[in-house]
Amino acid sequence: MPRGHKSKLRAQEKRRQARSETQCVQGAQAPGAQEGEPPSSSPLSVDAAPSSSGAGLPQELQGAPPTAPVAGAPSLKKSGKGAKGRRPEKATSSKATPSTESLVKELLRKKAGMLMHYLLYRYKIKEPILKGEMLKIIHKRFRQQFPEILKMAADRVELLFGLEVREIKPGGGSYTLVAKMDSPNIGRSFSGLGFPVNGLLMPLLGVIFLNGNCATEEEIWEFLSVLEIYDGKEHLIFGEPRKLITEDLVNLEYLVYTQVPYTDPPCYGFLWGPRAYVETSKMKVLEFLAQINETVPSAFPSHYAEALREEEERAQAKAAASHGPTSLLT
Repeated sequence: MPRGHKSKLRAQEKRRQARSETQCVQGAQAPGAQEGEPPSSSPLSVDAAPSSSGAGLPQELQGAPPTAPVAGAPSLKKSGKGAKGRRPEKATSSKATPSTESLVKELLRKKAGMLMHYLLYRYKIKEPILKGEMLKIIHKRFRQQFPEILKMAADRVELLFGLEVREIKPGGGSYTLVAKMDSPNIGRSFSGLGFPVNGLLMPLLGVIFLNGNCATEEEIWEFLSVLEIYDGKEHLIFGEPRKLITEDLVNLEYLVYTQVPYTDPPCYGFLWGPRAYVETSKMKVLEFLAQINETVPSAFPSHYAEALREEEERAQAKAAASHGPTSLLT
């Protein structure tokens, strides 16, 4: 890319950043949803959110206790006895069926989140993924649901990190993670990041975009808690999270961490950094969010319109840059 073109892009991103800071001030003073869309600090749907009850630590991954049954969900144990002090509810009402199904799916999603952490942990230490250990993590009562849970976990790992779960030997009960070259994740990798942070940045940029191009620190931590990442708690996969988002990603210019003006007590927020604008776009982030939520970008109408405007601005800037040197020579 010519140096002049890069300078123009950098100047353009600085103007965008200034606009974002203005929006950040407005958002802090009068928070509200964009028209037709509720505010959201999490770009992940329930289906994609790897909520893992204590998964991530090696000791907890080995022989993790069974998850407490969700209230109202049918027991997956083969037992005819009901809970003491409760009368079994009649399953005659058709209205109860969708609710029951959603509770069971939520329970399986949580198990898939636990497996996702295990898959990433084994990949990080370069050790085989063992079916026996995975069954211990989700508990033996979910043995019949294991293929479904593993598929959910594998889909998340592929979507976020571009890694595919493959069986080492058919029927051998051991698996490995390999980079999937045709994964959509390959096309949106960031040059300054390696595994596993490359899979975390896109959702973070999505949180910022969905919150008016400036997400408060509280909104960022709320989203990270969905991934079992907490402020002040060392994470097995991502390390020290505060350093990661306020120093590492800031120093690499993917994020901007700034105090929101005119806030008392001081409020801090996150913006897209100049490097994020260069290496991705609002449309690409919106396409990623749509893929996670199994919908299309236009399902976020106001954000889709904003992303289209940015695409037009980029196309015009590119055209102006390409015609500039030519006109000087002719």
